[in-house]
Amino acid sequence: MSAAAAIASPIPAAIAVVQQQRRGRSRGGGSGAAAVRCSAVAPTSAIAPILADLRLRCAAPLPVLRRVADAMASGMRAGLADDGAGELKMIPSHVYSLPTGNETGLFYALDLGGTNFRVLRVQLGGKDKRIIDTEFEQVSIPREIMHGITEDLFDFIASGLSRFVATEGDKFHLPQGRKRELGFTFSFPVNQTSIDSGILIKWTKGFAVSGTAGKDVVACLNAAMERQGLDMRVSALVNDTVGTLAGARYWDDDVMVAVILGTGTNACYIQRTEAIPKLQHLKLETGNTIINTEWGAFSDGLPLTEFDREMDDESINPGEQIFEKTISGMYLGEIVRRVLVKMAEVSDLFGHSFPKKLAEPFVLRTPHLCAMQQDTSDNLGEVESILSDVIGVSQASLLARRVTVEVSDCIIRRGGRLAGAGIVGILEKMENDSRGHIFGRRTVVAMDGGLYEKYPQYRRYMKEAVAELLGPERSNRIAIEHTKDGSGIGAALLAAANSKYAAAQISTR
Repeated sequence: MSAAAAIASPIPAAIAVVQQQRRGRSRGGGSGAAAVRCSAVAPTSAIAPILADLRLRCAAPLPVLRRVADAMASGMRAGLADDGAGELKMIPSHVYSLPTGNETGLFYALDLGGTNFRVLRVQLGGKDKRIIDTEFEQVSIPREIMHGITEDLFDFIASGLSRFVATEGDKFHLPQGRKRELGFTFSFPVNQTSIDSGILIKWTKGFAVSGTAGKDVVACLNAAMERQGLDMRVSALVNDTVGTLAGARYWDDDVMVAVILGTGTNACYIQRTEAIPKLQHLKLETGNTIINTEWGAFSDGLPLTEFDREMDDESINPGEQIFEKTISGMYLGEIVRRVLVKMAEVSDLFGHSFPKKLAEPFVLRTPHLCAMQQDTSDNLGEVESILSDVIGVSQASLLARRVTVEVSDCIIRRGGRLAGAGIVGILEKMENDSRGHIFGRRTVVAMDGGLYEKYPQYRRYMKEAVAELLGPERSNRIAIEHTKDGSGIGAALLAAANSKYAAAQISTR
């Protein structure tokens, strides 16, 4: 039986067979220990109502998706009207010039967003040659640097960048008289004040660097590069989602939205400047910019379960990032684990004793769910191996394997469908603003992140939700396309588009 067949199999009927077998064993004079076990712990039939309730609450039918999409669009409007007016921050990127393909020269990018940072260089050749060559290098950040002081972190980064610049070969050419320029992808909460400046609000993702909050991170990096004797300046500060949009749009002018679905999640899109009430005091020229939605903070109308609420209550940021906790790779495995814990507590699904490792938060990760859902064997052998290796279940029954796959599918299906509803909310808001310029033509949503790339069931559920909400005619005009590692190249391209040497600013479409 395949994993898909296991999902469709009648679990309650399988439970009934197991119960009948147990009754036969007890009538045949089973051991006293077994009898005590059966009287002390509920039989596996106790999981049936839990599973039925989970299916119901995670189904995310079309009316629920419609409410979520409408609430997303409404939240976007509120966030554009005034800071703090809604859950969505709707942060202006201050990107008013997107790469067009005309850019030429040598540009660098620095991507800081986790326990590693990546440096990259790209030689651009204009319309005919586009990207001539690229090179990159990844550097691990020691824990003591992640928990140290501001100067030490940025000196460490600038030192790595300086070493990378020193390896610049003959394939890369900096025009005479020019200073090297850098696109800085910084995936932490900032209050961005211009294309090349941003004040750190707080560190996340395991960083606890003292003295940085409230400072301009571009100024910190520029000062560190100067201390290293590195002749380079930051031309563009972007987050990874904005970089992904820029990188994808370089190759395809129809890209209007970018979404990252990985460990975390976010989305950005191209917005007309005149439709941003909170920026009207700046008296910007009519044109386009990129808005970073920070959609992970969205929560309006989401179909949550007791397991979501428990996980949120015990998180480091209770009441925050609810959409992210429902749809992103960091949390999907943990939600499944919590369901399995409840099932193991009320039944003997996993045998005669509660698996101790199952009690460890985040021990079951989203890649484990993905591997189990790809299991096409008759006996779900891969599922059995993961249950044994990850949560310590020795000789999991076929029923336990099937139940685990179905629980995983419930959570993955809900996550994918809700992500699809979020995308539709963005598209419909853009359609209303543009009066037919989104659904009346080809529009591309650029996708990046390991969850989208590597989990086929999640990807399918997301696309199905988009098609259901939009209908065949409109959904056929929406292309959802994967763009791998676009944020690094995108940052370099934004540095080029916003170069101080550019003859003229090239506005977005």
